[in-house]
Amino acid sequence: MSINTAIGQAYPERLRPRALALMSACWIIPSLAGPPLAGLVSEWWSWRMVFHGLAALTVLPAIVLAVALRGAAWHRPALPADPAGPAPDSRGSAPSRPPLLLAAGVSLGAALAQYGVSGWDVRHLLFAAGGFALLVVLAPRLLPPGTWRAAQGLPATVLLCGLSSGTYFTIEAFAPLMLIDERNVSTVVTGLAFTGAALAWAAASWVQGRLLEERPRHRLVAVGALIMTVAAGLAVAGSLPGAPVLAAAAAMPVAAVGMGLLAPSLTVLSLSHSAPGRQGHASSAMQTAQNLGQITVMALSSAVLNAGIGAGASPSGGYGAAFGLLLVPTVVVLLLAGRARAARGTVVAGSGGRTPAAGDNRASAVGGHAD
Repeated sequence: MSINTAIGQAYPERLRPRALALMSACWIIPSLAGPPLAGLVSEWWSWRMVFHGLAALTVLPAIVLAVALRGAAWHRPALPADPAGPAPDSRGSAPSRPPLLLAAGVSLGAALAQYGVSGWDVRHLLFAAGGFALLVVLAPRLLPPGTWRAAQGLPATVLLCGLSSGTYFTIEAFAPLMLIDERNVSTVVTGLAFTGAALAWAAASWVQGRLLEERPRHRLVAVGALIMTVAAGLAVAGSLPGAPVLAAAAAMPVAAVGMGLLAPSLTVLSLSHSAPGRQGHASSAMQTAQNLGQITVMALSSAVLNAGIGAGASPSGGYGAAFGLLLVPTVVVLLLAGRARAARGTVVAGSGGRTPAAGDNRASAVGGHAD
């Protein structure tokens, strides 16, 4: 999310969708090579070596980044108060210890919840209850006020980010699992599905940044949510006995098309809702919601899957119920997309107007942005 903050501070609003599309394009080469290679390593060696290799590969970019930032001056200038983030202290910087403690508590709650839904006995249920209790109590303090009720502006944008992210990454986790465990599809083929999804995301992101840059951002969010609803439906259909493998595999790239339209649009909207110099608070809220959405939606889907199998249902029926649950967040995003729109007076491409926002005397319009 630091990259999104940098985009918000360094790029004019009309170029932000293109910058976000460029970020998506940077995923293409790793996405082409990574999943098939991971499948080969898993088949020829061990799936554990995939993660060991990823850990080793992060060393080089970390060294490069440390060298690039060496000697850079780090300053924390005084920032205006922002209701979406913690209030500055007397030195002009946001307090660090309480948010860090809250984040640690949220991380603990997420870990407990994830472990709790992995089984279906009293011990797992207690862990799940404790984890979700921590999330309910602590998570709202890291998010903008009004997030849970989808208040107009940044709160709604943050909520939609969490719901859409949770839906997509649950499809990305469960569809390959079903293909391998239930359909006996090779890991190499499943890796190619991941590659197709990455390409679809990058292509859709390019489209929203170039061909649809004049469209209102909240409408692109709605279109992306509609496409993700179709993807969840494909996953449900693919879980039915006798259904072609292609149906379940297609759910991944179709969902990626929706996210390629939706995710950059939500990021652009979040920046439009941020006061100058406070984009970092919006980006951190978006990242927090994204992670919470993934944890919550995936945990609930896992619970439905385990409950279905534990009740004697076939694995296919359990997967079908888990995928069916994903229709709920996608429909919610579709219905609430309009609440993420930028406030009137904000200059946005595709809004049909070129009126500068209040307090902004720049002559240039905000292109490819909000609504």
